[in-house]
Amino acid sequence: MTSFFSLPRLAAMAAGLALFPQVTQAQAIIKQDPTIKAMTEQVSAQELERLVRGLVSFETRHSLSSVKDKKKGIGAARNWAEAEMQKAAATSGGRMTVTQDKYLVKADGRRVKEDVEFANVMATLKGTDPNDDRVFIVSGHIDSRNTDVMDAVGKAPGANDDGSGTAAVIELARVMAKQAFPATIIFVCVQGEEQGLIGARHLAERAKKENWNLVAMLNNDMIGNSLSDETGLADNTRVRIFSEGVPALETPEMTAMRKSTGGENDSRSRQLARYMKEMANRYVPQLEVVLNYRTDRFLRGGDHTPFSQMGFTAIRVCEMNENYQYQHQNVRTEKGIAYGDFPEHVDFEYMRKNTAMNLATLANLASAPYSPENVGVVTSNLTNKTELKWEAPAKGKKPAGYYILMRETSSPMWEKKIYVDGNATTTILPYSKDNYFFAVQAVDAQGHESLPVMPKPLR
Repeated sequence: MTSFFSLPRLAAMAAGLALFPQVTQAQAIIKQDPTIKAMTEQVSAQELERLVRGLVSFETRHSLSSVKDKKKGIGAARNWAEAEMQKAAATSGGRMTVTQDKYLVKADGRRVKEDVEFANVMATLKGTDPNDDRVFIVSGHIDSRNTDVMDAVGKAPGANDDGSGTAAVIELARVMAKQAFPATIIFVCVQGEEQGLIGARHLAERAKKENWNLVAMLNNDMIGNSLSDETGLADNTRVRIFSEGVPALETPEMTAMRKSTGGENDSRSRQLARYMKEMANRYVPQLEVVLNYRTDRFLRGGDHTPFSQMGFTAIRVCEMNENYQYQHQNVRTEKGIAYGDFPEHVDFEYMRKNTAMNLATLANLASAPYSPENVGVVTSNLTNKTELKWEAPAKGKKPAGYYILMRETSSPMWEKKIYVDGNATTTILPYSKDNYFFAVQAVDAQGHESLPVMPKPLR
């Protein structure tokens, strides 16, 4: 991982580390997994285009559209998505199962006019380690809309919103089904985002009720447009990741800890966003992740929102520039401008890179050890050093080692990774906890890292 410290400061830090032989410089240890790299290269722009065009062929995927028509509407689209995922499952050796999770949605007097059955199309790639109960979710929303959110019959092609996210989920299932991971990955096309995040809320409530060990939820919503309608700027090298800072489900104890340690920028969701940025840097050329320190766009929300509200770690992946000539627009030509969300407006190479970033993140996380437990920073003595302690994960494979992450308090990204041997559960660093933030993550022999854990004060 590239350090952003100046050369004189790096030299000083290296000299300081020499006094502490149990820690080593990490640059030579960080690895690119050739299997993950090969998987990212299997993500196909041509396949993504085929999937997006398949979704658009149903004319509308509005959540209140027909469930009986075999060629048009949400019912036909759900069945098609299920069939595409079944193709992936056929290559998994029986580890992937596909289902439509159907549920009744009651009329709400707003965006659901009568009781109706919704369904999330889910492909579950079961983890290979029976002692590993971790779950990772990647989602896109299969429903679409035009200008009138209640228009269930008018054309709503939804190529980018959110055909792009849905196609990415199906493509991820296709590529990843052939691989084995210790943890479970769920690929889901949720219904009802445009009617009020209904499908995502159903899934988050189910995860809570069934006590899933849901480690991370990646929501992909509009990841295929690279052209701004207002500036004409084409940008297919940057993508935004939105993450909450202060957890929506923050307890009074968490609030007190955040205020006393300055942890406003270190929620678990923000750690996940940083992790994805590092995976993009490691595996996806010509893609820069822009960390957006909001839960979502200004005063807006997405399918990760219900998960955040229920205390889960969740982020949103979204294109850098939205194009409002295509988004939520009736299909028409007006004053020489063609409106409507069609495949011709999707940049499939850009979409390929964003999908590959999701893959690298999921594969690395699902292959990594559990995160270390009871991570703490010793505060019993006033000192200019920092002593960190932690416990090895109680489940899963034993870590080969740990990374101590380090950054200045003003830095948005971790600036340094220091490797500690897997037999160690404590280390002392020659840097003051007053001046830096620290975290600890577990790593296996292949270089797969867990999500980082911020230390709590220990006396």
